[in-house]
Amino acid sequence: MYKVIGVDQKQYGPVTAEQLRQWIAEGRVNAQTQAQIEGATDWKPLGAFPEFAGSFAPPPTAPPPLPRSPAPVPQSGSENDMAVAGFILSLVGFFCCGFLFSTLGLVFSCVALSQMNNDPQHRRRGLAVAGIVLALVKFLMIFGILALLPFRHFRGYYF
Repeated sequence: MYKVIGVDQKQYGPVTAEQLRQWIAEGRVNAQTQAQIEGATDWKPLGAFPEFAGSFAPPPTAPPPLPRSPAPVPQSGSENDMAVAGFILSLVGFFCCGFLFSTLGLVFSCVALSQMNNDPQHRRRGLAVAGIVLALVKFLMIFGILALLPFRHFRGYYF
């Protein structure tokens, strides 16, 4: 006959070895549950009793690790989409749509250049600078034409 101390720290028993095997199967006690054989004074883990050693299932093993995906290849720098957008908008503004697209191109290119100054890993600095230059040249052309409009009849020349 045996006595056990449950998880609620209460003493249970005396119970038979067969009853303890049933409790082990039900998961009510485990190998670390403190037990005492009737007539003894010391408590020891239930797994230390030779008559119960084979009653405990081995601890579950960890599942095999999942296959790892290959590590991403580090890039030397990240693309800056703002620089591309700024250049394209400035180019469209330069050739056909004028002030609106040139303004947008200038803004996008300046933002891209600012991002590149804060994080040197960004690439496409040349596109950002080209977008700024195209937009500024278009502004100079627009303001030059506007400045010359009052003089369009000067010496018989028409613009």
